[in-house]
Amino acid sequence: MLQGKNIVLGVTGGIAVYKSVEIVSRLRKAGAQVKVIMTEAAAKFVTPLTFREISQNPVSVSMWTEVANWNVEHIALAGWADLFLIAPATANFIGKVANGIADDMLTTTVMATRAKVIIAPAMNTNMFENPIVQENIKKLIRLGYVIIPPATGKLACGTEGSGRLPEPIDIVTVLTSLQRRQLQSLRGKKVVVTAGGTQEPIDPVRYVGNNSSGKMGYAVAKIAKSRGAEVVLVSGPTYLPDPPGVKVIRVKTALQMRDAVLNEYSDADIVVKAAAVADYRPQQTAEQKIKKSDSNLTIVLEKNPDILLELGQKKTKQFLVGFAAETQELLANAKEKLLKKNLDMIIANDVTIAGAGFNADTNIIKMILTDGTVIELPQLSKEEVAEEIFNRIESLLPVRS
Repeated sequence: MLQGKNIVLGVTGGIAVYKSVEIVSRLRKAGAQVKVIMTEAAAKFVTPLTFREISQNPVSVSMWTEVANWNVEHIALAGWADLFLIAPATANFIGKVANGIADDMLTTTVMATRAKVIIAPAMNTNMFENPIVQENIKKLIRLGYVIIPPATGKLACGTEGSGRLPEPIDIVTVLTSLQRRQLQSLRGKKVVVTAGGTQEPIDPVRYVGNNSSGKMGYAVAKIAKSRGAEVVLVSGPTYLPDPPGVKVIRVKTALQMRDAVLNEYSDADIVVKAAAVADYRPQQTAEQKIKKSDSNLTIVLEKNPDILLELGQKKTKQFLVGFAAETQELLANAKEKLLKKNLDMIIANDVTIAGAGFNADTNIIKMILTDGTVIELPQLSKEEVAEEIFNRIESLLPVRS
C-alpha cells in the first residue's frame, strides 16, 4: 500500500523522538520515500544525521539554512508529500497548527501542504487531558486532520495514563489503512451491521425497550459502504433514513433480529453488532390493550437469545465486533464480554458520560483487542468513531486471512 509513496515525517521535541527513527525505517521497508522535518527541539533528542542515514534523504530543521539549489524548501516539501505524518506531536505543535501559527519549517510546511496530515500526539497525561489540548485536537479533526490516539501506559515522566506515542508498527498500520481507504479497501467484503434498540411487545400498544437511537450503527454502515463493502444493516425501530447503497432489513424484536442476522452471517466477512438488543421479553403478549385498573400489574419476563454469543460460537472466517454500553466497571465488563463471546474486538463506552450516551451525535469509546490492547479515543462524532473502528479492523484483517 505504501510502495512508491512520498511521505514527509515531522518530528517535534519529545522524548518519544527515538521511536520516530523506527517509523522511518519501517516506512522505507514498506517501499516509501521519506523526508524528515525536525523542529530545533527535536534535534536536541536525536541528531538530524540519524534521520538522514535512515531515510537516505536530507533532513530539514531550519528555514534559514543555506541550500545548494534554489527552491522554496517548505513549498517544495509540501508539494512533494503524498502523506504528511507528525510523530511525535507535542501540545505546542498541536496548538500552533490548530490556530494557524506557522513560525518554523515544520508548521510552515504543514500549512502549505495539500496532502493528508496525520498527527500522533505524545505528551504527559495531564497535558494530553488538558481541555485546551483536547479542544485543539477536536478542531483539527473537524478540519480533516487525522489524529492517531495515544497509547496508555507508563510514561517517561514516571506517570501512567494516556499520552504514550503508539508503537511504530501501529502508526505505519494507520498510514496503510488510509491508503486502503482511498483504494476502496473493503471492496469484495460483506459487512453486516446491527443498529438501534429492539422493542419487545407487552400488548399491541406497549413494549419493553431502551433509549438506543441507532446513530452509531448507522454511522458504521455508512463508513463501511464508503470503503466499498457490500453492507447489510439490520435495524431496530428508528427515525433515521437508510444509508445510501446499503441493504436495510428492519426488525422490531430480538427474535426477529436474530433470524435476520443469522440469515446473513454465513458469507459475512465482518460483523459489527452495534444494536442494543433487549435482554428480556414478556413471557406472554396480550392480544388486546391491557386496561388500567386499581391493582398492580405483574409482567413476567423471559430471557432473549444472546445473538452475539451465538455468532461467536458459529464463527468461522468472520471478524466479529461487539459493543459494551456500560454504566460501571467499563473495562472489566467489556473484557469479560470479549472473551466470553469469542469476539475479535469490543467497543466499550460509558453511557453515563456526557457525549457518549444514547441519542448523542458523538461518542467516547475504548477499543479492546483480544491481546488486551486498549485504544482510547477522545470525544468524536459517531462517523469519526466508525472510521477509527474500521481503521483498526482493517489493520487486523491480514492476520485473519
